[in-house]
Amino acid sequence: MSIYCPTDPPELASVLSRIRRKRADYERYSFTHIQGRTLRAFFDLAQEYETLENFYRVCVFVPKEFMGFDSCLYLVDQDTGRVKVACDSLSGLMVCGMDPPQGINISSTPYDTGDSFVAPILGNIRLFSNRPLSKADEVIGLFEVFPLSRFESNDRLFFEKYANRIGYNLHYKIISLQNERHLKFISNLVADIEHNVIVPNMLYKVFFNTLRKKIQNLKHLDNELAEAFKTAEEINCPNKSKLEHIKTSLERLHSELLNGYEEVKKHYRNTSLFLESLLRRDHFEKGQLVLKRRSCRIGKEIVDPQVERYQERFRKKGIKINSVLGEMPDEDTTLAVDLGLLSQVYANLFSNAEKYCEEVRDENGKSHKFISYGMEIIKDFFAPGKHGVKLNVFSTGPHIPQNEARHIFDEGFRGSEASKISGSGHGLHFVKKVINVHGGVVGYEPTHLGNNFYFILPLPEEIDHSMLKKRKPRHQTT
Repeated sequence: MSIYCPTDPPELASVLSRIRRKRADYERYSFTHIQGRTLRAFFDLAQEYETLENFYRVCVFVPKEFMGFDSCLYLVDQDTGRVKVACDSLSGLMVCGMDPPQGINISSTPYDTGDSFVAPILGNIRLFSNRPLSKADEVIGLFEVFPLSRFESNDRLFFEKYANRIGYNLHYKIISLQNERHLKFISNLVADIEHNVIVPNMLYKVFFNTLRKKIQNLKHLDNELAEAFKTAEEINCPNKSKLEHIKTSLERLHSELLNGYEEVKKHYRNTSLFLESLLRRDHFEKGQLVLKRRSCRIGKEIVDPQVERYQERFRKKGIKINSVLGEMPDEDTTLAVDLGLLSQVYANLFSNAEKYCEEVRDENGKSHKFISYGMEIIKDFFAPGKHGVKLNVFSTGPHIPQNEARHIFDEGFRGSEASKISGSGHGLHFVKKVINVHGGVVGYEPTHLGNNFYFILPLPEEIDHSMLKKRKPRHQTT
């Protein structure tokens, strides 16, 4: 089967060039037959043994068995910067952790000491530590070979290259162990999250139901007090003014508790939705976002709750929500999407709109500061007969420079104007990841009066497109 890759020609040329240089290098090295066998045995055994301890043994015993040289492997402690013995061909791992003998010092170039040859083991220290680097290559160890008196003409070069191969393989061993530890930690963390966050969070539903009943009981008491106050008025009770004060206070308390309850419950629903969709066990186990699709009414179940959430924020910043542009689908129009993740897509887009929406003037000098959102069908977008549904979030403001616009969905990217506003550059990249895993695409376009961020999802064939024309106009981009 032929697999076409558009990057093959330049990439292939680069790979072939490197292969030819490597062939020329080996011709120049002129390694002997036994040296070649030693390298091949080292490579084979380094891959065969997974633990670091056995890898250390392979490093020192292969030269001894194949070439008759003893050797000692030293590693630089990442915390102290001191050289420590890892293994030697005389005592194996029994010397691990001991200080090196006199004459063994860290050096980026090979050197002789006594009757020994010492070659540096170079590597990228980032694999051992999260410390920032001044340079990529560092001495992470030393490889001592003896007796030097038995060396032949190219043994120094051979063991210098052998030390390089040790460093290369050591990197991958450490990466593998780090990944294993990380995966184990993530697996335990997911179990902890499920046990200590998700399950207890679900119990709040019981708490909210109980609280709602208590608030309803408070309303019943208010009604009973109203009846008592009515009777007190009829008999001209001297305590009716006090009863009236209690009644008014109780009504106000009920109203405040009910409003507070609705706000907290709304926040709980949104937070629970985000927590349960982001901290899903499948994401961690698969190492990628895993969708839980279900049929959702995009407008009612996803867009409207996020608009309601941001409505007060928009109001405080003087941002209007334009309600006369474009159309939204009928409330019964559904798409099979991940409710939690797509809700967070809208949360990110509305959050950006809140941050970056600015007042602009139209061609008549009239001021505008608003956001808008909507949906439209793009026929044959994905392929002939494969239509797309384009969902937009628009906000007024100056257009994003063209050279920056092409990078706005990149991880960590922030435009030149964004430096004035707090942010991480992660939100739009998250949007891209979620939409891509839904089989869709994201995009940005400068439009009249501002900027439109959009994403396009595949439209199921069973949706009746005529439904889009039955609804009265709602929020949409210009």
